[in-house]
Amino acid sequence: MKLGVVILAAGQGTRMKSDLPKVLHPLADRPLVGHVITTARQLNADRIAVVYGHGGEQVPRAFSDTDLAWVEQAQQLGTGHAVEQAMPRMSEMDRVLVLYGDVPLTSVDTLQSLLDKASDTPLALLTVDLENPSGYGRIVRDTESSRILRIVEQKDASDAELSIQEINTGILVADRSKLSAWLSGLENANAQGEYYLTDIVEMAVNEGIRVSSTQPEDLYEVVGVNDRRQLSELERRYQHLAADRLMREGVTLRDPARFDLRGTLTVGKDVEIDINVLIEGDVYLGDRVRVGPNTVIRNSRIDSDVELFENCIVENSTVGAGGRIGPYARLRPGAELSTEVHVGNFVEIKKSTVDHGSKINHLSYIGDCSIGKSVNIGAGTITCNYDGANKFRTIIHDDVFIGSDTQLVAPVEVGRGATVGAGATITRDVPQDSLSVSRAKQTDIDGWKRPRKEKKA
Repeated sequence: MKLGVVILAAGQGTRMKSDLPKVLHPLADRPLVGHVITTARQLNADRIAVVYGHGGEQVPRAFSDTDLAWVEQAQQLGTGHAVEQAMPRMSEMDRVLVLYGDVPLTSVDTLQSLLDKASDTPLALLTVDLENPSGYGRIVRDTESSRILRIVEQKDASDAELSIQEINTGILVADRSKLSAWLSGLENANAQGEYYLTDIVEMAVNEGIRVSSTQPEDLYEVVGVNDRRQLSELERRYQHLAADRLMREGVTLRDPARFDLRGTLTVGKDVEIDINVLIEGDVYLGDRVRVGPNTVIRNSRIDSDVELFENCIVENSTVGAGGRIGPYARLRPGAELSTEVHVGNFVEIKKSTVDHGSKINHLSYIGDCSIGKSVNIGAGTITCNYDGANKFRTIIHDDVFIGSDTQLVAPVEVGRGATVGAGATITRDVPQDSLSVSRAKQTDIDGWKRPRKEKKA
């Protein structure tokens, strides 16, 4: 049985007070509608159509996915009209699931339960009970059989209907051919002058069809975003769910409330993450990795037994097993560290490889560089990789010792086992097993007086 999904994403979102369409506002660094699209894919949908509004061309431009069908709703004439615009894209489907681009946290399990409910009926609804249902369409049931009779919108509801606490979430699944027929019969004789999708429920009942329903386990699954306050609340809920999932996988989070996942995190065993850690993009943390507080990891791989001390930034990089990074270290894109590499405080590495056992412990910049095994880079060392127009590479072979405050002016190569004295400026290749120094003659001036700050009168 083929499943089609229609995602309604045409709302203007005026309460967001933004030039950005509401469904493109980020939740965990992904557009709201992006979360819904991902969920639809996890249901193995055969066709996904996204309905966007007039002037909302930003929405299809934000996605490069070739499997999505984009449908413009040029006039905002209601949810029924929006779904009807997408029905030509559903012509080969057996069932159609309707989702909303500003309702990002609906779980796959909940939607699968809804699909199961629809296996023996042409129409199934996702409903929820609210203590305060104000503003929502109410589910009207037969008082004796509890069968669903219709959905009434708040502005059209009687006093008795307003007391109903079961509300319509808008999420439903229907037989495709039945849905097409119901949509063609919609009228807009209501307070809003719109074509309500919810009116198809009464149509189905009038045909003698039993409308089934199910409810989510978590209220947040059906909460939509209308303003930035609601967006922030869903962000916190998303992060709570992410933290809970990681702890169930065996991760120790020192404080789950101070952890942010804005991507995909894959973990090994016995991983520990301290407070205020931000994970972005696709990140892997191997067994027994420890991440210190205030650290950012973005699109990187951290292998087993690595310790990232506090206040580090690791971006598009790899750290081999047994490494020690930080505190206050920055690995920029293209940093590839082998096993048991030590990178200390205020060290920046960019587009460089560092082989097994090498150490860069203090106050250094390593850019466009290849460093061999068991190399020691002294404090304050700089690879001068840029001449103002072009970048050049520095090569440092195994067992090299670079003294403190050294400048290596690329392109330059330091041979195996060589030593570079402190304070050197290296502009030519250094032979292996040699000592290279570059210092002016020391001059001592007797009687020199250090400048002193004059006291103010």
